[in-house]
Amino acid sequence: MGSTVLVVTALEDLTADHVIGVLNERDVPVVRVDPADIGPALVFGFRLDAGVPRWSGRLRTPTREVEVEDVAAVYWRRPRPYSACAGRVPGQQGDFVAAEARHGLGGVLSGLHAPLYVNHPSAVARADFKPAQLQRFAALGLRIPPTLITNDLDEARKFAAGHEYVVYKTFRGLPPGDDGRAGAIWTQRIDPHTLDETVVVTAHLFQAEIPKTGDVRVTVVGHRVFAQLITTPSGALDWRRGDWDCLIHTPVTVPEPVRTALYGYLSLSGLVFGCFDFALTGPADEPGNWWAIECNPNGQWGWLPDAPAIAEAFADILTTQEGTADDDAGRT
Repeated sequence: MGSTVLVVTALEDLTADHVIGVLNERDVPVVRVDPADIGPALVFGFRLDAGVPRWSGRLRTPTREVEVEDVAAVYWRRPRPYSACAGRVPGQQGDFVAAEARHGLGGVLSGLHAPLYVNHPSAVARADFKPAQLQRFAALGLRIPPTLITNDLDEARKFAAGHEYVVYKTFRGLPPGDDGRAGAIWTQRIDPHTLDETVVVTAHLFQAEIPKTGDVRVTVVGHRVFAQLITTPSGALDWRRGDWDCLIHTPVTVPEPVRTALYGYLSLSGLVFGCFDFALTGPADEPGNWWAIECNPNGQWGWLPDAPAIAEAFADILTTQEGTADDDAGRT
């Protein structure tokens, strides 16, 4: 069994930097790669022979190299899309290059023998759908806002008429524009009178607005739970929209029934880690005041006050493979 931790992410990833820093302090071998660097900056050769049902071979960057058989754990963070490696190849050829890289290099990296994945990319992809998240929250006994997903104008109007206030949320952020920069559409209260025939163009997510007293970001790494109550001086509907330097963070204890549900969520989703967002409607010690909003299976946490402790928890998981919500979660 190897001892190297393979960190799969883009070069500029402050969240991954926290974990790598702790691993370095513990003298754990770490190799960081971004699959989109395929080319002179990332060279590999993998072999599979009869009677040996595991890939062998080497990954090499300008500063690091690793035998894939020596990889004990994979921290799969946020690598750039494979299309980035095709930027120097135009049109159809570029699409071909990206697809071959994803299925070849990506296929090997996502199927290494025995290592723990935090989290496995296929598990992240499955867990990234908000409709499935909400359904799983409800099945586990967590409270969720009344929700409508529709492209039907009449359905949208009926839903809005049934609730005092309704908010609109996107399923994903805005894709990159011509300048290469992605954008965001924040959670916003809608005026039902502005709903019109353009609703039919795509799927929309409408929810009854929860009369919240605050928001909670819960980061779960294996069996370790970190929770911060987030409030904004302006009382913004979506705390992400304001000045992050003005956010007020207060540690909060997650009630046991909610904590148990989060462990169940990770286990059922094949995840080792997740960032959960909740709306609070009263004192935090009452489970009924916790309303589940979403789970980001690959969320950011480096900006939180307890980031150092979260990084330590990640290092524990990646080096000891203990303390996961499910002993088989994240394994191939």
